[in-house]
Amino acid sequence: MDKLKTDRKRNEYKKEIVKHLESRNLKAFRETFLELHPTDQVELFHEIERPQQKQVLLFLSPAEFADLFEGLELEDQLIVFEGLSYQYAVSMFNTMSADDVADFLAEIDSDRADDILSSMDLEEAKRVEELMSYAPKTAGAIMTKEFVRLSVESSAKEVIAELRESAPNAETIYYLYVVDQQQKLAGVVSLRDLIIATPEMTVEEIMSTQVVSVSEHEDQEDVARLIKEYDFLAVPVVTPEKRLVGIITVDDVIDVLEEETTEDFDEFAATRGATDLSLTAVTAARKRAPWLILLMFFGLITANIIGQFESTLEQVVLLAAFMPLIMGTAGNTGTQSLAVAVRGIATGSFDRGGVWKTVKRELGTGVILGIVCMVVLMGIIYVFYNGDFILAFTVGFSLFAALSVAAVIGATVPVAINKLKIDPAVASGPFITTLNDIISLMIYFTIATTLLDQLL
Repeated sequence: MDKLKTDRKRNEYKKEIVKHLESRNLKAFRETFLELHPTDQVELFHEIERPQQKQVLLFLSPAEFADLFEGLELEDQLIVFEGLSYQYAVSMFNTMSADDVADFLAEIDSDRADDILSSMDLEEAKRVEELMSYAPKTAGAIMTKEFVRLSVESSAKEVIAELRESAPNAETIYYLYVVDQQQKLAGVVSLRDLIIATPEMTVEEIMSTQVVSVSEHEDQEDVARLIKEYDFLAVPVVTPEKRLVGIITVDDVIDVLEEETTEDFDEFAATRGATDLSLTAVTAARKRAPWLILLMFFGLITANIIGQFESTLEQVVLLAAFMPLIMGTAGNTGTQSLAVAVRGIATGSFDRGGVWKTVKRELGTGVILGIVCMVVLMGIIYVFYNGDFILAFTVGFSLFAALSVAAVIGATVPVAINKLKIDPAVASGPFITTLNDIISLMIYFTIATTLLDQLL
């Protein structure tokens, strides 16, 4: 069924479902609720009251509730889980995808997780334990074990018959992966190729041997980039010996991209872990305070630089009026270059075009911006400050130099950090801005001090 698109339609379904729950009309509820797409089920489940949510559990089997549970956010899963009976929870986990079970059990008490695993079906528990053994944010940790594995000797007719039985439990059947007798990845068959093949053709005759795969220990961001680059719906995951151990589907990659984007945003804003709106004010403040304190110490360096040039300011007090302008413009320019550099690293543009090409481009951009801003600012100062050309030149040339340097810093700092195998997003906007404040003030006061006699 189509996703519920309007608030009116959603409210109608909500009222109908609530009515069935309150009247304990099991048949009517199931007919209405199970007709909905799992995404709509999740949204409606969110909107009903807690007692009604408990009633939903009574009206749905563990297997039916599993799809809904998988669609909930982690914090909601934890709340719902506390209200489940032990046997209901175990039965539900047995029907869920192994990767979703592994993600959830990794977030609860280890003793409790072990207890649940010991009660689950043996084969399902083994799949979950294998996924939990991988390091976080690797291909192995996000892959699924529910996929169709083909033998090279099978015929197209046999494979189609097998799909009728195994497809309902598979994550996807658009790509079917072929293994040899040692379970090593040998090829891939698309569903299209399988359908148009004659029934007697073997998988070996149909399959393509040019298979793109990822290592089980590969970083999840690299996996997401590969799937985007090749427009895959899924990619196989292999061991160093090329044994097929799982697949990663595009829906898993979308979750990865959302997670990584949120993480990068946190780094950019120097608010790592504090953007979750469900956090209390105290928790959010505790997470953000260390960054602000660190930036405050950087600010002390800026104050110290101003103190070093106190005599220059005393003699030409007017110079102080232009400090915020130079610092702010340089900081903005550096942040723009930072965004370009981090984006280039994230998309692999640096690998294709070269680091120095981007750095040179940002330097050129900074120089051009500096010249334009210098000319405009010098004209404004010359007009409004009684034709004082020396003051106009001092401020304008300082801005030109500051913007040129800021653009290079914004482009090179994340590159250098990335070379150290650190997430380049830690070169966040506030850090780049503060660094450019320090450098732009040094440039400004050095030029002003050099031209002090002419300014006087």
